[in-house]
Amino acid sequence: MTPAPAITVADAVAALEAAYPPALAHDWDAVGLSVGDPAAPVRRVLIAVDPLPAVIEEAMDVDLLVTHHPLLLRGVHAVATTAPKGSAIHRLIRGGVALFSAHTNADAANPGVSDALAGALGVTVERPLAPEGDGTVGIGRVGTLAVPETLATFTQRVADALPATAWGVRAAGDPTRTVEKVALSGGAGDSMLHLARAAGVDVYVTADLRHHPATDHLAEPGAPALVDVAHWASEHPWCAQAAAVLARTAPHLEITVSTTRTDAWTVGQPSGAVNA
Repeated sequence: MTPAPAITVADAVAALEAAYPPALAHDWDAVGLSVGDPAAPVRRVLIAVDPLPAVIEEAMDVDLLVTHHPLLLRGVHAVATTAPKGSAIHRLIRGGVALFSAHTNADAANPGVSDALAGALGVTVERPLAPEGDGTVGIGRVGTLAVPETLATFTQRVADALPATAWGVRAAGDPTRTVEKVALSGGAGDSMLHLARAAGVDVYVTADLRHHPATDHLAEPGAPALVDVAHWASEHPWCAQAAAVLARTAPHLEITVSTTRTDAWTVGQPSGAVNA
């Protein structure tokens, strides 16, 4: 069988950066190509949320690994194999695998991470939650459900739509409350609780909500209900979106979305003593 024609790493990077412009990334972020030769051929691509060891091993059969979270987000002063990040870099280089990441630029892009989350939940997007520039891009989204439903039903909708995790899905608010207008943000979003309140939504869906910000939020008059999901699960729908970007650029590419669960939490149990 004749192998599919290859594009280069540079071609793939150009397509991804057209969809997720690096200029949209926060100044503390580290996005783009971090490992690999721009001139190297690409026939097979793996897309994942995290460049963790299990995903890197999965990527040994491909030419390009695309992730949401960067491998080198914080300062690294050595890449010896005795350190986790150094070991990851050596493994990628030995395997001939390039690594590209789109992080906060993918969060802000239109469409971006929160659009993918909205699509998974059946929410029709109206605008960014934290708009930037001309208002068409920005972190988070505000939208509506086609048909109103209770918070309890909506929470089940979220649980059914996202990949399973030990963290699961939890909600704060009256289970019978009507939900129609929705704010959401893939990844950690408690820094935008005030924006969800200002948006006048019925519920805010995000990840990594902390006790004190959540309880302070809920004490505010008219505050939206909260739905808290696992960080990895909230961003996993983006992988299919990024795959579609590359498929439009090079339909012959062999593109796989990783289903490896890289959420940090591995065991979940309900708490509380069992009645005798």
